[in-house]
Amino acid sequence: MRVLDPVELAQMIDLTLVKPLAFLMDIENLCRAAVRYRFICVMVNSCYVKLASRLLSGTDVRVGTVVGFPLGANLTEVKVFEAKRAIELGASEIDMVINLGFLKSGNIYAVEEDIRAVVEAVKSIRSDAVIKVIIETCYLTDDEKIEACRASVRAGADFVKTSTGFGSGGATVHDVELMRRVVGPNFGVKAAGGIRDLNTALKMIEAGANRIGASAGVRIIEELIARTRTSPSQNY
Repeated sequence: MRVLDPVELAQMIDLTLVKPLAFLMDIENLCRAAVRYRFICVMVNSCYVKLASRLLSGTDVRVGTVVGFPLGANLTEVKVFEAKRAIELGASEIDMVINLGFLKSGNIYAVEEDIRAVVEAVKSIRSDAVIKVIIETCYLTDDEKIEACRASVRAGADFVKTSTGFGSGGATVHDVELMRRVVGPNFGVKAAGGIRDLNTALKMIEAGANRIGASAGVRIIEELIARTRTSPSQNY
């Protein structure tokens, strides 16, 4: 299993808070933790993008938000507007949910065009923005997962992501391994949903994830710090 130090691992974790009852104080605490532990990104609901961008101004922590969340059944035009507005407010990472109904109906073209519309709209404003496509693996057959991954690559996204965390299941080693095989070595794979401890996070990385989404990010990093017997004050 790959050996990581706390900063290396934190640079693979999106510290996430997208619960409906997230308060202003919660977002402030999230951003403080992100700076302290050097997480690569905070993921917040779009109503908090402006606040998080202000709080993280001058730091290396990126701000991300979710689009079409958590169902993916929004009109494409709505997803495009939501994504563009988030970028304008300071987000640099967008995690969008695919249209699962289209995928389950076999309309891969519509799935791909939905993704492409968001990708092109976001990249037209900020070329270095990162777009992750949530395929919600818990509802899909392996064949459907493969189709969703291929559509995401063709549409110009940067990552495929396992889960919203609001479905019937989260990330699994099987799904991460499958997604990595489909997209190849140079495309992003984000494991999210149910990753609450260090061992689970490391298993996902070993399976091929190069990004982890976790509301338990601080706990995961502190587990690694304790394991390596390194004080936070020495590294953060």
